[in-house]
Amino acid sequence: MDPSQAEAVRATGAGWFQWLNYGVQPQVMPRMIGLGLYRLDINFRESAVVGIVGGGGIGATLNTAFDRYEFDSAAAILLIIIGIVMVVEYTSGYVRKWVQ
Repeated sequence: MDPSQAEAVRATGAGWFQWLNYGVQPQVMPRMIGLGLYRLDINFRESAVVGIVGGGGIGATLNTAFDRYEFDSAAAILLIIIGIVMVVEYTSGYVRKWVQ
């Protein structure tokens, strides 16, 4: 965060809430939204890996499909995972551009 913008808002006689709303928030929000979307993407990818090693969820379903030699179901699950990751990546890129 650039402190000069927050200092300029403070110099105009703004209160604490106005300083936070007009001096700090516009600088911090794009980064916070970007990091939040990035963490959501990481969590989804990690959930598939954790499920494969025994944690449950979509990874466990994928592992069960491989164990039963149901390769058509496994391929469908993999396509769903890839599709969701692509949608989240596209959406996060769009939201990041919109916020900045």
